[in-house]
Amino acid sequence: MAENFIFSSESVTEGHPDKVADQISDGVLDAILKDDPMGRVACEVLVSTGLVVVAGEISTKTYVDIQKIARETINEIGYTRAKYGFDGDTCAVLTAIDEQSKDIAQGVDNDVEEKTGAGDQGMMFGYATNETKEFMPMPITLSHALARQLTKVRKDGKLAYLRPDGKTQVSLRYENRKAVHADTIVVSAQHHPEATLKQIRADIIEHVITPIVPENLIDSETQIFVNPTGRFVKGGPMADSGLTGRKIIVDTYGGWIPHGGGAFSGKDPTKVDRSGAYMTRYAAKNIVAAGLADECQIQVAYAIGVAEPVSLNINTFGTGKISDEKIVKLLREFFDFRPAAIIRNLDLRKPQYKPLAAYGHMGRIDLPVLPGWERTDRVKDLREAAGM
Repeated sequence: MAENFIFSSESVTEGHPDKVADQISDGVLDAILKDDPMGRVACEVLVSTGLVVVAGEISTKTYVDIQKIARETINEIGYTRAKYGFDGDTCAVLTAIDEQSKDIAQGVDNDVEEKTGAGDQGMMFGYATNETKEFMPMPITLSHALARQLTKVRKDGKLAYLRPDGKTQVSLRYENRKAVHADTIVVSAQHHPEATLKQIRADIIEHVITPIVPENLIDSETQIFVNPTGRFVKGGPMADSGLTGRKIIVDTYGGWIPHGGGAFSGKDPTKVDRSGAYMTRYAAKNIVAAGLADECQIQVAYAIGVAEPVSLNINTFGTGKISDEKIVKLLREFFDFRPAAIIRNLDLRKPQYKPLAAYGHMGRIDLPVLPGWERTDRVKDLREAAGM
């Protein structure tokens, strides 16, 4: 990446149709993990006008009421009236659930936990930077914060004419790889048909953008687009179908680094798409928090049924205080990338995923309980081993 550039990231609110699907998927997963931590879940959801379809493979010893979970999730988001285009109490909920394939299970099940294989092949990326207190790239951090604020002012009644669907986007200008200016800010918010664009624009700038975007980044040259089409009344699943796993860039780093392609929501932690991505984030965050580098990107790759990763790669983009080769050695010494060890060390078999299904899985210091992969508990060990 060049030293001087403009970079954009987007986020969406919990009422976006793809995020509705993600939250239902992770709601089902959480319900199963609550009573059966060893349950196997691969739960996909489709939402459309008046319809929720829940499909996938689930092997568990417990029972969960999928219809109830779907309806409660939709109502919590705010789709509680037919005039919003979607209603949790009256929409149809269809299920098509089968058991996990035994061909997959035999590669994951093992009497010796540390030999438990990965639930699939694939590669995952993790990243951290000291650019923000979240150790995340600033464009995605601000986009998420704007989306959360958009939901907050809707739910607390400050902007009561807002409805659940919404999107945000932030384009920052970087000089010498430091954010110096907000070039463009975009906020699209679903609204009551009688709300005027003039009112919405003024309210969004005052109550959403101004409290979130640092004052030093905005000036008269900053372009601010609020509902740029002029009207956003029809939204949510009525305006566009939603699918689990269709917002993987929103879920991670906003496009700042590569993505392995695997989604998170609806997957139990034996699926390395989820656990491997969390582990690389955990390792990268500790490396940056320890001061070994200002930025750190880690790639890990797995073969299905094999415990040890087939590759482990690191890139500190020239910001390392020690060589990348030494950091890789520290990674292998202090972080165990075998799936069973990841699950145990990051405490992934407990219900915790539904709150992550909107506003990102990484950098979530806003949550009451910090996810295991956001801990910085290896900083002291890393500094000592690196002679720092």
